[in-house]
Amino acid sequence: MKLREIYETAVRMGIEADPRGKQGVEEHLERVRRRHEKLPAHLKPLADQLDLTNPFADTRIYVGDPETEVKTLLGGIDMNTGEILLADRLRERGVPVDAVYTHHPEGWGLTKLDDVMEVQADIWAQFGVPIQAGEKFISERMDEIKRRLMPLNYDQAIDAARLLEIPFFSAHTPTDNLVVDYLVKYFAVREPKVIEDVEKALLEIPEYRIAAQKGAGPYVGKSSPSARAGKIWVDMTGGTEGPKKVLEKVADAGVGTIVVMHMGAELRDEAEKHSMHVVIAGHMSSDSLGINLFLDALERKGVKTIATSGLIRVHRSAKGKVVKEEPGALPAR
Repeated sequence: MKLREIYETAVRMGIEADPRGKQGVEEHLERVRRRHEKLPAHLKPLADQLDLTNPFADTRIYVGDPETEVKTLLGGIDMNTGEILLADRLRERGVPVDAVYTHHPEGWGLTKLDDVMEVQADIWAQFGVPIQAGEKFISERMDEIKRRLMPLNYDQAIDAARLLEIPFFSAHTPTDNLVVDYLVKYFAVREPKVIEDVEKALLEIPEYRIAAQKGAGPYVGKSSPSARAGKIWVDMTGGTEGPKKVLEKVADAGVGTIVVMHMGAELRDEAEKHSMHVVIAGHMSSDSLGINLFLDALERKGVKTIATSGLIRVHRSAKGKVVKEEPGALPAR
């Protein structure tokens, strides 16, 4: 596949799995177009035109000709300067790495991470949170994240890839959308009744089982295994964690259990305050599940993938059947 085709595949799959639906994505892009049109003259030349067609600001090609042919792709969750050097070292050893894929974004894909958070208001609306309230909550959180990202040295890995002439790209929210879509359908089939059912269901998925063997499996915290789960919300997309104040709204809307990649102590305390259970599925394992669904699609197009940087590589067929696991090093048993 060409590098451009890989990027376009990520965007397409992300849109297909987007919790807003295709119409919701189009409405988002229309709002972005209107904002671009209203930009003052001194800011218009700085606007990223890809925002008009790609709803995921954290999914970009950073280095490389988009027409580059990619036969072997090195991919992982956090591909930083060390992983770029790893790609170069593999090339020296005869492994033909044609491009590097990072899940967590770098450069302008990272500095614009707040742009992808808008989807959270649409997700909350599906649980009964008024959209105007959700937009207010998320706009405050987006501003907080924007300020938090501004001090970062965001171009280190990109500079390394540029100097070593290694094509480099990210796809973040698309694969987060894929894991949410997968788990929502998965829980709909299994209908877990109590917290232990949620935990057992996650452990049937190879990425979570392998992470559990490494001590990073699902964590139910203070919740009793026999406690009833109620309505389950899979909260794993939208750039990063949402604001604390929305939890009261989703609790009032009937959410009983939140299944997340990770959750800070302040948010966990707030969830407990509103009698909601929190199941922390695991960050690397959840990211791995979404990434694997993306990489499997590339492999079916003939691209060989090499996993590193925390990626638990599990290969699935087009029908979703697990055909191969690459768990990496496991503790001795």
